[in-house]
Amino acid sequence: MTITSVTVRAAGDVDLPAVLPLAVAFYAEDGFATGERALRRNLATLLASPAARVALAYSADRPVGFAVTTTGFGLENGPIAELEDLFVVPAARRHGVAGQLIEDSAGWARERGCGRLELVIAPNGGEVGHLFDFYLARGFRDEGRSLISRPL
Repeated sequence: MTITSVTVRAAGDVDLPAVLPLAVAFYAEDGFATGERALRRNLATLLASPAARVALAYSADRPVGFAVTTTGFGLENGPIAELEDLFVVPAARRHGVAGQLIEDSAGWARERGCGRLELVIAPNGGEVGHLFDFYLARGFRDEGRSLISRPL
């Protein structure tokens, strides 16, 4: 695949067939257990939610990546955004696509009054060290906090 110019835009309900295969590939690559049925259901909800942005990156009219950003509100920081998912197909990596998706997420979050864009680097992927370096180079800071969760 030759990467020419990349366009990033908000995905809508009609884009579910373009985003779903990217999400399935992303979750398979990183070893997440979430199946295609759940991804389809969750993507449909996110695509319809005003508290979420699903951004889709295209090159030569082909989807090459996506990002999911959601908003929340907390006592410490007020409105906050989380870049929950970011994926670029292997053939399009190292061409600035991820950077464009990050900037799209940051701009969307700023428009909603968020003062922070956070993300979680999961240990599922094999390149955790690379991911830290990648995000730190794009203005993120490691504040030393730990995320723990409890299944419900």
